[in-house]
Amino acid sequence: MAGRYQATVTIDRPIEAVFDWLAAGVNDRTFSPRVQEIAQATDGPVGPGTVFRSTVKDAGMTTKREFAYTAFERPVRLRWTERSKNLVTVPDGGYDLVRAGDGATRLTVFNTFEGHGLGKLFAPLALRAARRTADDFAGAIKRAVEEHVPADAAPPGSAS
Repeated sequence: MAGRYQATVTIDRPIEAVFDWLAAGVNDRTFSPRVQEIAQATDGPVGPGTVFRSTVKDAGMTTKREFAYTAFERPVRLRWTERSKNLVTVPDGGYDLVRAGDGATRLTVFNTFEGHGLGKLFAPLALRAARRTADDFAGAIKRAVEEHVPADAAPPGSAS
Protein backbone atom coordinates (compact mmCIF):
# COMPACT_ATOMS: atom_id res chain seq x y z
CA MET A 1 0.00 0.00 0.00
CA ALA A 2 1.32 3.42 -0.96
CA GLY A 3 1.03 6.45 1.29
CA ARG A 4 1.76 10.13 0.94
CA TYR A 5 3.11 12.89 3.14
CA GLN A 6 3.24 16.61 2.44
CA ALA A 7 4.04 19.91 4.06
CA THR A 8 3.71 23.56 3.10
CA VAL A 9 5.94 26.49 3.97
CA THR A 10 6.28 30.13 2.87
CA ILE A 11 9.73 31.10 1.60
CA ASP A 12 10.79 34.74 1.53
CA ARG A 13 12.15 34.57 -2.02
CA PRO A 14 10.64 35.09 -5.52
CA ILE A 15 8.91 32.07 -7.03
CA GLU A 16 11.20 31.82 -10.09
CA ALA A 17 14.34 31.84 -7.96
CA VAL A 18 12.91 29.22 -5.57
CA PHE A 19 11.89 26.97 -8.47
CA ASP A 20 15.25 27.26 -10.22
CA TRP A 21 17.21 26.53 -7.04
CA LEU A 22 15.10 23.48 -6.17
CA ALA A 23 14.94 22.22 -9.77
CA ALA A 24 18.75 22.24 -9.98
CA GLY A 25 18.40 19.01 -7.98
CA VAL A 26 21.94 19.00 -6.61
CA ASN A 27 21.00 21.34 -3.75
CA ASP A 28 19.15 18.60 -1.84
CA ARG A 29 22.19 18.02 0.39
CA THR A 30 21.75 21.48 1.90
CA PHE A 31 18.34 20.63 3.39
CA SER A 32 18.19 16.83 3.62
CA PRO A 33 20.64 15.17 6.00
CA ARG A 34 19.72 11.83 4.40
CA VAL A 35 21.45 12.82 1.14
CA GLN A 36 25.15 12.01 1.27
CA GLU A 37 25.83 12.81 -2.39
CA ILE A 38 23.79 13.73 -5.45
CA ALA A 39 24.62 14.50 -9.09
CA GLN A 40 22.80 15.10 -12.33
CA ALA A 41 23.18 11.95 -14.43
CA THR A 42 21.92 13.33 -17.74
CA ASP A 43 23.55 15.93 -19.97
CA GLY A 44 22.06 19.29 -20.80
CA PRO A 45 19.86 21.74 -18.97
CA VAL A 46 17.51 20.59 -16.24
CA GLY A 47 14.01 19.83 -17.52
CA PRO A 48 11.58 16.98 -18.16
CA GLY A 49 13.46 13.68 -18.20
CA THR A 50 16.48 14.97 -16.24
CA VAL A 51 17.86 12.18 -14.03
CA PHE A 52 19.66 12.52 -10.70
CA ARG A 53 21.58 9.79 -8.90
CA SER A 54 22.13 9.97 -5.17
CA THR A 55 23.42 8.10 -2.18
CA VAL A 56 21.19 8.38 0.88
CA LYS A 57 21.21 7.01 4.39
CA ASP A 58 17.89 5.99 5.94
CA ALA A 59 17.49 4.13 9.22
CA GLY A 60 21.19 3.31 9.20
CA MET A 61 21.11 1.83 5.68
CA THR A 62 22.95 3.46 2.78
CA THR A 63 21.26 3.05 -0.61
CA LYS A 64 21.65 4.33 -4.15
CA ARG A 65 18.70 6.23 -5.61
CA GLU A 66 17.80 7.42 -9.09
CA PHE A 67 15.07 9.97 -9.75
CA ALA A 68 13.76 11.44 -13.00
CA TYR A 69 11.75 14.60 -13.52
CA THR A 70 8.35 13.75 -14.99
CA ALA A 71 6.87 17.27 -15.03
CA PHE A 72 8.69 20.59 -15.21
CA GLU A 73 6.38 23.61 -15.36
CA ARG A 74 8.49 26.60 -14.39
CA PRO A 75 7.87 28.22 -11.95
CA VAL A 76 4.87 26.40 -10.44
CA ARG A 77 5.17 22.59 -10.68
CA LEU A 78 7.95 20.01 -10.48
CA ARG A 79 7.34 16.24 -10.35
CA TRP A 80 9.66 13.26 -10.08
CA THR A 81 9.58 9.50 -9.93
CA GLU A 82 12.11 7.11 -8.46
CA ARG A 83 13.57 4.63 -10.94
CA SER A 84 15.77 2.71 -8.50
CA LYS A 85 14.86 -0.68 -7.09
CA ASN A 86 14.85 -0.35 -3.29
CA LEU A 87 12.62 -1.75 -0.56
CA VAL A 88 10.78 1.57 -0.27
CA THR A 89 10.59 3.93 -3.25
CA VAL A 90 8.92 7.18 -4.26
CA PRO A 91 6.78 6.57 -7.36
CA ASP A 92 5.51 10.16 -7.22
CA GLY A 93 6.88 13.26 -5.54
CA GLY A 94 6.99 16.93 -6.21
CA TYR A 95 6.94 20.61 -5.44
CA ASP A 96 4.00 22.94 -6.00
CA LEU A 97 4.84 26.65 -5.85
CA VAL A 98 2.47 29.61 -5.60
CA ARG A 99 3.24 33.33 -5.43
CA ALA A 100 2.59 34.41 -1.85
CA GLY A 101 2.70 38.18 -1.85
CA ASP A 102 5.60 40.55 -2.27
CA GLY A 103 8.55 38.40 -3.34
CA ALA A 104 7.47 35.32 -1.37
CA THR A 105 6.62 31.77 -2.44
CA ARG A 106 4.32 29.21 -0.87
CA LEU A 107 5.93 25.79 -1.40
CA THR A 108 4.24 22.45 -0.92
CA VAL A 109 6.52 19.41 -0.98
CA PHE A 110 5.17 15.86 -1.13
CA ASN A 111 6.31 12.29 -1.67
CA THR A 112 4.39 9.06 -2.02
CA PHE A 113 6.06 5.99 -0.54
CA GLU A 114 5.61 2.48 -1.88
CA GLY A 115 7.02 -0.74 -0.44
CA HIS A 116 8.36 -3.63 -2.51
CA GLY A 117 8.91 -7.15 -1.19
CA LEU A 118 9.94 -6.85 2.46
CA GLY A 119 9.67 -3.09 1.98
CA LYS A 120 5.90 -3.49 2.27
CA LEU A 121 6.55 -4.02 5.97
CA PHE A 122 8.84 -0.97 6.24
CA ALA A 123 6.88 1.50 4.11
CA PRO A 124 4.23 2.28 6.78
CA LEU A 125 7.01 2.97 9.31
CA ALA A 126 8.87 5.21 6.84
CA LEU A 127 5.64 7.02 6.00
CA ARG A 128 4.79 7.57 9.68
CA ALA A 129 8.25 9.02 10.30
CA ALA A 130 8.03 11.24 7.21
CA ARG A 131 4.62 12.56 8.22
CA ARG A 132 5.85 13.25 11.75
CA THR A 133 8.83 15.28 10.44
CA ALA A 134 7.25 16.78 7.30
CA ASP A 135 6.94 20.29 8.72
CA ASP A 136 10.57 20.18 9.89
CA PHE A 137 11.62 19.02 6.42
CA ALA A 138 9.72 21.88 4.76
CA GLY A 139 11.31 24.27 7.26
CA ALA A 140 14.76 22.95 6.33
CA ILE A 141 14.00 23.66 2.65
CA LYS A 142 12.89 27.20 3.58
CA ARG A 143 16.09 27.84 5.57
CA ALA A 144 18.31 26.45 2.81
CA VAL A 145 16.64 28.49 0.05
CA GLU A 146 16.72 31.68 2.10
CA GLU A 147 20.39 31.08 2.93
CA HIS A 148 21.51 30.30 -0.64
CA VAL A 149 19.22 32.45 -2.81
CA PRO A 150 19.71 36.24 -2.50
CA ALA A 151 16.65 38.12 -1.24
CA ASP A 152 16.79 40.37 -4.29
CA ALA A 153 17.10 37.46 -6.74
CA ALA A 154 15.65 38.60 -10.03
CA PRO A 155 13.94 36.12 -12.33
CA PRO A 156 16.13 35.16 -15.31
CA GLY A 157 15.40 37.36 -18.30
CA SER A 158 14.06 40.24 -16.21
CA ALA A 159 15.42 43.73 -16.59
CA SER A 160 18.03 44.70 -14.01
